[in-house]
Amino acid sequence: MTMKTRAFVDDLNTKSSVELRDELVAAKKELFNLRFQNATNQLDNTSRIKEVRKNIARIQTVITVKERASE
Repeated sequence: MTMKTRAFVDDLNTKSSVELRDELVAAKKELFNLRFQNATNQLDNTSRIKEVRKNIARIQTVITVKERASE
């Protein structure tokens, strides 16, 4: 894991469930906008789509871990 990724995950671990849900919604909106830009040939940095998809997965993983820990 790179330092940037590690910092992102550490930041997610400090957030509450509500903040994580908000972060997830924002990431999904960003992914939608990136896909839309890509479809209309306005997107320059297509690697950003992959990065946002991975961030969504990371957020969902942290949410799942927190939910299982609270059981």
